[in-house]
Amino acid sequence: MTVALADLLVADPPEAWREAGFAVDDDGTCRVGAVRIRLVGREHGTGIVGWALGNVPEGTTDLDGVSTTVSAAAPAQGATHPNGVTHLDHVVLLSPDLARTTAALAAVGLDVRRERDGALAGAPMRQVFYRLGAVILEVVGSPGVAGEGPAGLWGLTHTVADIDAAAALLGERTSPVKDAVQPGRRITTLRHRDLGMSVRTALISPHIRAQG
Repeated sequence: MTVALADLLVADPPEAWREAGFAVDDDGTCRVGAVRIRLVGREHGTGIVGWALGNVPEGTTDLDGVSTTVSAAAPAQGATHPNGVTHLDHVVLLSPDLARTTAALAAVGLDVRRERDGALAGAPMRQVFYRLGAVILEVVGSPGVAGEGPAGLWGLTHTVADIDAAAALLGERTSPVKDAVQPGRRITTLRHRDLGMSVRTALISPHIRAQG
């Protein structure tokens, strides 16, 4: 069975996400497509502090330093968000040691779908892509480097029905809309700190399916 992302634990207050145009339930859960983003507050730190995955081995508690819970829950029923977000497009995981991180992911049943090499600030950089159900997992690190420390969940990109409407709603709290790396798509980055969020967050237009 396919490994799927069920929950993300984010150490943000619900009010910050509401300010960014997300609908948040009274219990602090933001339902983005099939994923529950549980806003647990600053007392748990900052950023994405853990996740829950379905169809991983029972007893899994850690994936290369990422706090992990095994989930048997049914997929969330996505909420209607004022900013027009429809689902979670991808999650970015930063790794100080790509070989170590990819081995940990393989051990719980994840297969590499694609790799892309590039550069960041003049240094080699590799992106390794996986599928967590409907969500893409993008692992980023320097090839051949065996750094110390844990991998960490770094940022989120959400698909939005109308990116221009979302940018207009958020105004100066988001960057100008520009072309994305993915052909035919456009993207904007939230000024997350201005909104009281600790997670780097982007909004992207819907995927363009190939014709024919």
